[in-house]
Amino acid sequence: MVNEAEGRSETPLIPPVLPLLLTDDLIIFPGVLTPVVVNDKGQINLVNSVLDAEKRVMAVALKRPGEAEDERLEEPCEIGCAVAIVKMLRIPDGTLRLLMQGMARVRIDKVELNPEGQRLAHITRLQAEPRTGIRIEALIRALRDEFSKVIDKAQYLPAETKVALLNINEPGSLADFITSNLNIKPDERQEILATVEIEERLTRVSQLVRHELDILKLGSKIQTEVTGAIEKTQREYFLREQLKAIRKELGEDEEEGTEIRELKERLAKFDAADQVKETAEREIDRLGRMNPASAEYTVSRTYLDWLFDLPWRVSTEDRLNISEARRIMDRDHFGLEDVKERIFEYLAVKSLRDDGRGSILCFVGPPGVGKTSIGKSIAEAMGRKFVRMSLGGLRDEAEIRGHRRTYIGALPGRIIQNLKKAGTNNPVFMLDEIDKLGADFRGDPASAMLEVLDPEQNFSFQDNYLEVEFDLSRVMFITTANYLETIPPPLRDRMEIIKLPGYVTPEKVQIARRYLVPRQTEENGLTPKQITFTDKALERIVVYYTREAGVRTLERTIGKVCRKAAVAVVSGTKRRFKVNARNLEEFLGAPRVMPDLLGRQPRVGVATGLAWTPVGGVILIIEAIAMPGEGRLKITGQLGDVMKESAEIALSYLRNRATELKIPKEYFKRHDIHLHIPEGATPKDGPSAGITIAATLASLFTGRPVRHYIAMTGEITLQGQVLPIGGLREKSVAAVRGHMKEVICPVDNRAELEEIPDIVKGKIEYRFVETLDEVLRAVLLPRRKTEVKRAAA
Repeated sequence: MVNEAEGRSETPLIPPVLPLLLTDDLIIFPGVLTPVVVNDKGQINLVNSVLDAEKRVMAVALKRPGEAEDERLEEPCEIGCAVAIVKMLRIPDGTLRLLMQGMARVRIDKVELNPEGQRLAHITRLQAEPRTGIRIEALIRALRDEFSKVIDKAQYLPAETKVALLNINEPGSLADFITSNLNIKPDERQEILATVEIEERLTRVSQLVRHELDILKLGSKIQTEVTGAIEKTQREYFLREQLKAIRKELGEDEEEGTEIRELKERLAKFDAADQVKETAEREIDRLGRMNPASAEYTVSRTYLDWLFDLPWRVSTEDRLNISEARRIMDRDHFGLEDVKERIFEYLAVKSLRDDGRGSILCFVGPPGVGKTSIGKSIAEAMGRKFVRMSLGGLRDEAEIRGHRRTYIGALPGRIIQNLKKAGTNNPVFMLDEIDKLGADFRGDPASAMLEVLDPEQNFSFQDNYLEVEFDLSRVMFITTANYLETIPPPLRDRMEIIKLPGYVTPEKVQIARRYLVPRQTEENGLTPKQITFTDKALERIVVYYTREAGVRTLERTIGKVCRKAAVAVVSGTKRRFKVNARNLEEFLGAPRVMPDLLGRQPRVGVATGLAWTPVGGVILIIEAIAMPGEGRLKITGQLGDVMKESAEIALSYLRNRATELKIPKEYFKRHDIHLHIPEGATPKDGPSAGITIAATLASLFTGRPVRHYIAMTGEITLQGQVLPIGGLREKSVAAVRGHMKEVICPVDNRAELEEIPDIVKGKIEYRFVETLDEVLRAVLLPRRKTEVKRAAA
């Protein structure tokens, strides 16, 4: 089995260039016969070509073979083994089974492709200097003794292995033989293969053998203890059954006493506060005086089960490795830097000072941006259990605090129930949709949450069912919401608000590439080889088929493409699909969403505004016309009171500034004004359209067109001051989507530029203004001749 002459001159010559056979996580050692199964079509072709030649290949493992095909990294390790194919067997399913003989360690210097597309490796043979001496001899003897013990204890090693072990005298071959038979990880095998120096290799293998021997000894000890415990339990069971039969013959029934005795045994092992122990002890004494047939007996017994099953002092140890947390968060979520930084800050503080206090975060953002899923990533990053509780539509306060035991079917509240399910008192507890809590005659759940989400109070949270205090201060509560406005102010004040704005198009493309496409490919039964998406196709899906702040519709749309492809694969019409910008309509039909304002021209009485919605920013078109009349103002577009007031403020300001703007004095008496905001079925409100309305009316009154590439947002006053607005990031994204070149916004919003992604700031220019006069100077073009004639007429 083993070539004992590693490094000697009689070792077969190895060509400087060998075909490269990728063995996933299988590592072949020099001198060791190893069976290999080949089922990849390209690798099968390579083996067939080698069988016709010298039957020599270089077998090398992958750096990350991956369990799933989309995780596979086709990058070989640097060190492999030159092998000879000794025997080959073809299986009816097309796979090959090979028996390979390792010849020598080799290093890959360069990899190239031959005309058939097969990898050829330029290699350098790695030879160890022969070593002798007392230390080498001692290492060999110790290694033989320890591995012999492993063979005696390990069921996975046949007895013949010991015979082969005694017949190997060359140190390097001995180390390789033992490594190839040890039950160790592939990366540890690869480490030994990459170790050329004999003494270092023997030392490292000796460490692995000792570790394996310790594991086998511990496993044997555990097995002995388990066997003894089972035998003891069985013996006790038979004795109890016999005792029960004897008592039954004597007319004695000790069932009640047995149950009480078991409860007292649980109480003796119960790890909780003294108050809880005293409550459990009183309840057990009370239970002992009850008739087991009474309804109260069952209620009391259930209560004790809840007390004993809760994790009063059971905690998971926090993983405070920030680098590992960063890796997990970046793996699961693209962007969301504010959330990630807050988690890293929490871990850093926790590592410096562990005072047991939890944190209460509130993720606020539109649907589909990853608020709920990031909670699972936080729990994994911290090494904690994850619990999720939906609060949407919750109207009963008892769902939070539980019912009194006097009620039939009473249970603890869902906070306590979920902690029992988690099994620890410090999980990551996600309270989903906290902005959708309701209230009716059964109480106000939002008020009940005040104690739960207050670190200064929740260390002594008292559930109505338990009637004893439970410490919630170690729980890390995370809440999610779409709107802050519907959360009661006292509850909102107890939470740290972290806003998750919508994604811009490049971010959505990256999310689709990294997460959505692989997930939908797998869910629809396809493989990455059967369907691929180009970045242009993904960008076109984002722009022309979805309009949302999150990525839920984007994932559904990608899923639709995958389902179309699945139908074709099952029908046999086509096996592989490459979805690009040209053939996208074959899968999805005509575009559903057209980009805002593409190709628009400057017009009189039309201006472009920006608005915030729960699903992100949108472009807002405002139009105005004048007609003969008596100075009345008509406003349409399903507007709220605040927006109507903004229109009246803008009109009053322009009438006051008519002389400076060169508006004829009689204009307002002779004309009626109609102001309209399209998409009339959509309700609109808010003061941020003030400067856009003013620019629209000023353009109408002066006959000067508005620059079509400028979008505006800002509230105005009667004095012409421009006040700050909210949602500048979302509005900026909408401006980029609408092909705007410039955004006018209040000067007080300048600080919010830091929150806007660089990819957005690079496409538009910001102009910060303090007064409406600055806005009008920036957006109004000179009068056209036709407009001058029309005004004169």
